[in-house]
Formats: sequence, structure tokens, C-alpha cells
Amino acid sequence: MFFDQFNYWIFIVLLMIGLYTVMSRTNLVKKMIGLSMFQTSVFLFYISMGKITGGTAPIVVETAIGAPETVYSNPLPHVLILTAIVVGVATTALGLSLVVRINETFGTINEDEILEMEDDT
Repeated sequence: MFFDQFNYWIFIVLLMIGLYTVMSRTNLVKKMIGLSMFQTSVFLFYISMGKITGGTAPIVVETAIGAPETVYSNPLPHVLILTAIVVGVATTALGLSLVVRINETFGTINEDEILEMEDDT
């Protein structure tokens, strides 16, 4: 039973690790890594939900009379995830570039130190 639901267990583990990392760490790079893990878990979830057991690519072929109906998999979740991966990479790159800019401005990437510096001014 565990191996039948393996994708969903991995989804939950990645989701919880990513959420914990974002909430517990003060290092901005580690927060970005946590966000990427969270995002990857969502991708895995959507791809797992889009898989149909016994489904085939949606290429219509003629079947003989009396032959069983062909089960097709919906390609839309996979296409949406492909687009989301591209957007996710761009978002991560933007986030990391902002971290570099924050480091240049404040001299640190630790969130607590940045907040202390802002309180002092």
C-alpha cells in the first residue's frame, strides 16, 4: 500500500521540508531553497494527479468494432507544469538576484540582522 501511494508521500515530505525551511530559517538563500522545494512538491503533486493508470497519449487511432475503448491521459496538467517550471526558474533567479542586492546594501543575508539595521535607522 505504501508503494502504491509513493508519489503522494514524497509530495508531503517535500512540502513539509520546504515549508519548515521557509518558516524557520533566517538566511535568505536558505529561504529561497525552501521555496524551491515547496514548489517542486506542488509540481510532483499535479503530475501525479494527471497520470491515469492504463492511459495512453491522446493520439486518436481507429479501433476495430467491438474492441475496448482506449483510455487517454489528459496532457493539460503536464503542459501546465512545464510552463510552471519555466516560471519557477525565472522567479528563483529573480529572488536570488534580490538576495545579492540585499547583501550589497546591508552587508548580510540574515533576516534578523537586516531587521535590526532597519530598526536602528
